[in-house]
Amino acid sequence: MQRRLTGSANDPLIRARYRRESRFKAYSITALFVAFAIIVAFFTDIFSQGYSAFWRAEIEVTLDYNERAERIGRFAIPEDLREIVSRGAVRSIPLQIRNNPELAGTTRTDWVPVYSRIDQYLKGKEELPPALASQVDALKAEGLIRTTFNWAFFTSGDSKLPELAGIFSAAVGSLLVLAVTLVFAFPIGVMAAIYLEEFAPDNKLTQAIEVNINNLAAVPSIIFGLLGLAVFINTFGVPRSSALVGGLTLGLMTLPIIIISTRAALRAVPDPIRLGAFAMGCSRWQVVRDHVLPLSLPGILTGTIIGLAQAMGETAPLIIVGMIAYIPEAPTSIFESATVLPAQVFTWASEPRKAFVEKTAAGIIVLLAILLTLNATAVFLRRRFERRW
Repeated sequence: MQRRLTGSANDPLIRARYRRESRFKAYSITALFVAFAIIVAFFTDIFSQGYSAFWRAEIEVTLDYNERAERIGRFAIPEDLREIVSRGAVRSIPLQIRNNPELAGTTRTDWVPVYSRIDQYLKGKEELPPALASQVDALKAEGLIRTTFNWAFFTSGDSKLPELAGIFSAAVGSLLVLAVTLVFAFPIGVMAAIYLEEFAPDNKLTQAIEVNINNLAAVPSIIFGLLGLAVFINTFGVPRSSALVGGLTLGLMTLPIIIISTRAALRAVPDPIRLGAFAMGCSRWQVVRDHVLPLSLPGILTGTIIGLAQAMGETAPLIIVGMIAYIPEAPTSIFESATVLPAQVFTWASEPRKAFVEKTAAGIIVLLAILLTLNATAVFLRRRFERRW
């Protein structure tokens, strides 16, 4: 009777085990490709819809500063071009004439934006009535309509006219909100983490605080919006829709992330460094201040940047505190009404006109660029200053 060999490649159990391993490996590779395909499809869709927003059509037109234009700016436009030239381009003409009376009765040739539907037609995204389409084609053939980089998208605030809408006011609001978030959350989060990690006794109270901090990091962001509404607006009277209330609300949301990442960075410092400092006669505070904190600073900064990047992309808590308002002008202080880039994208996404679709996608592109930059900065700091023990 032939004895069956065990533990060899001919063993049926081992062959079955190898087959399961091969299937698991194939499933893993498939999942990786599916995830990569989803990411590629997402970025392709966003860029295909949004890149055109960085360009806009303009028309060369002679503006007539006549008597009627002193009251209604659109009468400065030649009558045959009033369906093409955006009324936003001449909205300020009455004010210009009042401030500079010498303009009355003069003419000026300039490049001004066209209506959004004309712009969309030139980009192949919308149809026009045949007569209007023929007129636009003729003007383009004569060189009176050109396509140029849309600097106004970066230098203008929000507008009800999509051809004039930009992200400047939202970008300024985002910077103010992040500044308030950083000033509020960073010192409190770092000091709380230092106390819990280096000074707090290991008792039930400390353990309960640690559990609650870890749980707060997983709380839905909209809950922090309700907390900000109840505490900062209703209790302390912080101006609604301001960058101050938005920054404080996001600061509450960012605090657990900073505390957890700071504690992890402090815990990564080897104990012999602490023991060596104690052996030299240093107090506990001197050990933390002069030895532990400098070595853990790269990890603390990395966690803080990641927390700010997450706060940068939040919309739900800011909607609760009123930062979804129409803000055409950039705020000049943290007490003025403001909006942020995610809220601006949300507002444009709810607009019915087709031209806002590309504005929405372009806003997402800018937001993604900022978030990727923040995350890349965090990775750079971690790799640049990280020490291996």
